[in-house]
Amino acid sequence: MHPGYGFLSENAEFAQAVLDAGLTWIGPPPQAIRDLGDKVAARHIAQRAGAPLVAGTPDPVSGADEVVAFAREHGLPIAIKAAFGGGGRGLKVARTLEEVPELYDSAVREAVAAFGRGECFVERYLDRPRHVETQCLADQHGNVVVVSTRDCSLQRRHQKLVEEAPAPFLSEEQNAELYRASKAILKEAGYVGAGTCEFLVGQDGTISFLEVNTRLQVEHPVSEEVTGIDLVREMFRIADGEPLGYDDPEIRGHSFEFRINGEDAGRGFLPAPGTVTTFTPPSGPGVRLDAGVESGSVIGPAWDSLLAKLIVTGATREQALQRASRALAEFKVEGMATVIPFHQKVVTDPAFTSDPFRVHTRWIETEFTNDIPPFASPAAGEEAEETGRETVVVEVGGKRLEVSLPASLGMTIARTAAAGGAKPKRRAARKSGPAASGDALASPMQGTIVKVAVEEGQQVNEGDLVVVLEAMKMEQPINAHRSGTIKGITAEVGASLTSGAVICEIKD
Repeated sequence: MHPGYGFLSENAEFAQAVLDAGLTWIGPPPQAIRDLGDKVAARHIAQRAGAPLVAGTPDPVSGADEVVAFAREHGLPIAIKAAFGGGGRGLKVARTLEEVPELYDSAVREAVAAFGRGECFVERYLDRPRHVETQCLADQHGNVVVVSTRDCSLQRRHQKLVEEAPAPFLSEEQNAELYRASKAILKEAGYVGAGTCEFLVGQDGTISFLEVNTRLQVEHPVSEEVTGIDLVREMFRIADGEPLGYDDPEIRGHSFEFRINGEDAGRGFLPAPGTVTTFTPPSGPGVRLDAGVESGSVIGPAWDSLLAKLIVTGATREQALQRASRALAEFKVEGMATVIPFHQKVVTDPAFTSDPFRVHTRWIETEFTNDIPPFASPAAGEEAEETGRETVVVEVGGKRLEVSLPASLGMTIARTAAAGGAKPKRRAARKSGPAASGDALASPMQGTIVKVAVEEGQQVNEGDLVVVLEAMKMEQPINAHRSGTIKGITAEVGASLTSGAVICEIKD
């Protein structure tokens, strides 16, 4: 049983059930998954292994008051992190004491939604750090190798957008410490299989252990490309009891992975579900594509935003960047927003391409010049005419679902429904930007309300939280666009909003 890299791949109970059924589990031992999946326990393992660590709580906190107390003792900023999760979900960074309660509540909600458990712990947050990780393999005979380092610093909302191998612009001493600490952590945990040790590297060169991902990573292809090692094949060999038979491999060349996400880079990377009307990937030397969509695929708001992965490799980092620029220019995805325009811009940005490497995990939010225009979808009629498809809303078992249909079939359904006294609702065309203007506060995206922070008649200031939306597994706060009094609010927790839907009005 190979679990891929979804949530089941890090589920110790599932791994144990596979073994109990008499099957071979192609992954780490259940106890190692359990120990390293608990981020607090993982910190204890790292401490015993002598890995570098910043200050953190020894156990999960019981509430926002404990978070504030930690911040008062150790200083700001701090990171509030899901104890049983990862991948950026359930991770919030507090830079002021006043925002701790809301960020703590948000981290708990995201953790429960993503991992089924809401416990969180707290640690000092290295400001403007790089995210550097090691791809590791460990066999059943006590051998551990580091396949390669990777840099994953280009992130939004603490989730990766671009990864590369090897991690560039590190000193020999930093590389040596990353290799040493990674091997020590995995040996201390009794680890077997493929795993990734993640670290933060501060502006002053400080290295701090972050977590171990007990599975194959989304970004694993870049390590394969620069070593020639098939990581999935190695997982099967290890599960079959074979020794690795080699030491840390020599790195050959440089490789980038660009995540092609369904997000609107011109609107702050808001999730943008929709229908892929055209999907034409690039090709050529050094270009590899791992994709889960095709022309006609419908991407709903309940799913992760990852559509495909573009992997580009060259003999040097410079050549890989040149090839990436060409491949991204050729990549054609139509019908919905993607982050391709961001990738096209970042591969020519000196902060990313040159030494000194100035990218860090919040570079996109704080320093990147985002002049990318918002995605403008065609009007509903134009979309149906140009693509021969349209989207209708149907109700199944009390739930509303968006369904992409050939335009002719959609019209047939409309006529049939009309004859029966009911008419299916067509989805309104998505607006190219938030419709907050004048008094009206409108939803900038499609999503589900998970929190309402105001009530009718309440006074708010510009920037105050009004509601929190969830889409594509991530929360998005919607803040007041002006100061005034809340009027006409109809938002309820659990309700679905379309892009452009009016949440309330804020009047003088």
